[in-house]
Amino acid sequence: MQTQTIEDYLKAIYELGREDPGEKLTTTALAERLGVSPATVTGTLKKLARLRLVVHKPYRGVELTDAGRKIALEVIRHHRLIELYLQQALGVPWDRVHEEAEKWEHVLSEELEDRIDALLGHPTQDPHGAPIPARDGTIAQPECVRLSELAPGQTAVIAEVSDHDPELLRYLGERGLYPNVSIELIAKEPFGGPLTVRVGRQGREWALGPEAARHVFVTEVVQEGGPSHEAEKE
Repeated sequence: MQTQTIEDYLKAIYELGREDPGEKLTTTALAERLGVSPATVTGTLKKLARLRLVVHKPYRGVELTDAGRKIALEVIRHHRLIELYLQQALGVPWDRVHEEAEKWEHVLSEELEDRIDALLGHPTQDPHGAPIPARDGTIAQPECVRLSELAPGQTAVIAEVSDHDPELLRYLGERGLYPNVSIELIAKEPFGGPLTVRVGRQGREWALGPEAARHVFVTEVVQEGGPSHEAEKE
């Protein structure tokens, strides 16, 4: 099995597990993330299990072993450092860095990784707010909830935005939904209707579909009338 395939699978398993903690990770979800058929995923997972990188039990989902998690976090570190480098050093828009980083992440040497890390000042977050794993394989994971899970009247600070869909990133960026921006949920229509949000302190109101809101992760959630958030995108 090619190294790139192994790394792609392990990274996807880690990321999907983080997006829905506690939920069973299905072959269907993994197939959708990787753009392959469920049958292909099943066959590859069996090979990864033989390499002791995953534990896969039919109808019970898939989990990373310690060895698999270590590889996944190393690839993710490469990916997120590259994204930030592309944005800060080369001015690549935040909706395009993910696709470019996908090409570089498998070939980045440890020496170049360390040079990029030092050049950027040893950052802890990528352009989309996702935590960058440390050199030793540890990663800080803030407690977040999806924007779609807020109740009307609650305010929060955007911690992270999913980076897997460039069109979604452009859509959210046009509405100012960047990491570290404060946000208030004004209203939530029933039966899967849109959410009305206020972006920034006394900012503009926007209607968001529930699917878009699912890909925005927030932290520091407070009820209406609680402490104000000063964090704004400059």
